[in-house]
Amino acid sequence: MRLSIIALLLISNLAHAAPANVDAFAPVFELAGIRLLCEQSAPLLQRGLSEQQQAQLGEAFAADALCLDLAKHLAGRFDQAQLRQIHSVLGSPIAKRFSAQERAVGADGGEALASYRVQLAQRPPRKDRLVLVRRLDAAAHTTTLAGLLRYEVGKTQALLALMARGETLDEQAMSSQTAGQGKALLASSAEAVESFMLYAYRQMPSAQLAEYTALYEQPAVARLLESCTQVLPGLFAERRAALRKAAAKR
Repeated sequence: MRLSIIALLLISNLAHAAPANVDAFAPVFELAGIRLLCEQSAPLLQRGLSEQQQAQLGEAFAADALCLDLAKHLAGRFDQAQLRQIHSVLGSPIAKRFSAQERAVGADGGEALASYRVQLAQRPPRKDRLVLVRRLDAAAHTTTLAGLLRYEVGKTQALLALMARGETLDEQAMSSQTAGQGKALLASSAEAVESFMLYAYRQMPSAQLAEYTALYEQPAVARLLESCTQVLPGLFAERRAALRKAAAKR
């Protein structure tokens, strides 16, 4: 009898630990801001390039394909219950209120934010407010993801410039040569994210900001965002490898 119970428990545990459905990541990515990251990749890469290059990159770095590849890499790290938990947390009323504040920032083309940043240099924010914003930034991995995207985009554009001259570099060499740029981009991203958050949440009480921050500190949410920072560089590297391969065939 005891052996039967143990067998049933093992089967139950295995079922619970089954990898999440890849399609189930889409709504979670939307709520966590990962979808926006995927959508920004191609437009950032296409700036200043010829129509032919833009078309090539638009296909290679299409948002749907990038997010799908990311979901495939993450599927084995999460189960359906964890994704439901993340969806519940990031889809909560307070998360929606803060997301609405974030979206409203660009309503005037960013002019008010630019003006606010000038004011910040003259009148620094309250220390307790700054601590909260930095805590949220760390929990949501906002600076890390923004800096990572800018770095990977820059690295890809550098490769394109090399290939236009008939040259190329492998991933290891490119990483070595651009490591310093990565640190600089992270620092500038931190400054931009901090001022954005201070402005976007300026009318939100600190107690609510702390509550919102706590959502991102929940283990499942934190692991999702940390996993994204780990996997994204590899996805960009795969696409750069495809660009090198296509260029070698021409």
